[in-house]
Amino acid sequence: MAALQKDRKFIAVIGDEDSVTGFLLSGIGHIDARQKANFLIVDSKTPLATVEEAFSEFTKRKDIAIILITQQVAEEIRHLLDEHHSAFPTVLEIPSKDHPYDPSKDSVLKRVQRLFGE
Repeated sequence: MAALQKDRKFIAVIGDEDSVTGFLLSGIGHIDARQKANFLIVDSKTPLATVEEAFSEFTKRKDIAIILITQQVAEEIRHLLDEHHSAFPTVLEIPSKDHPYDPSKDSVLKRVQRLFGE
C-alpha cells in the first residue's frame, strides 16, 4: 500500500469557479511538465465530455492522491464515480456555494453504509 501512495502528492479539484478558485488560493494548483493542470472549472458551458475526460485523467494520474469534486458536478458524472473503486485517488464530494451537501447522493458515503449494513 505504501508503494501506491508514495508518489501521490497532489489534490485535484473539479467544480464551479468559486470552489476551484478557493482551493487554488490555498495553494493546491499545479501544472505538470505536460502542461496538464490538476483542476477543472466547470460552468454551464462546459461540455459533459470535458468533465468526464478530466475525471478519467485524474483517476489515472499517479501523482494525485485525492480528487475533490463538487456534488453538483458529481451528479453529472455519477456513472464514472460509481465505477471508480480504487483507493487512490480517493474521490470526495464537497458542497459548493450554491448547492449544499446532500449525504444521500454521496457515492462514498453510500459504500460505507453498505459496508456497515445500514
